[in-house]
Amino acid sequence: MISPTGRQLRMKYKELKDLTAQELTAKSRDLRQEIFNLRLQQASSQLEKPARLNTIRRDIARIETKVSELRNKGKAAAAK
Repeated sequence: MISPTGRQLRMKYKELKDLTAQELTAKSRDLRQEIFNLRLQQASSQLEKPARLNTIRRDIARIETKVSELRNKGKAAAAK
């Protein structure tokens, strides 16, 4: 998400609420690719916004938490 000023913002948990497991997986894959690219830039001293690494890492954690939540909800429904 990008603010009107052009700043990169962190992902809100509300944004993830309505996404399906496939969409979450795709978004996680995209973020993992982005963090890989940022780490390459960091290694070659070309990274302009080092804080972006932490932001993406936390966004990935939010997504994985939601995926886990959906998985556990599916197991609970199957057990009943």
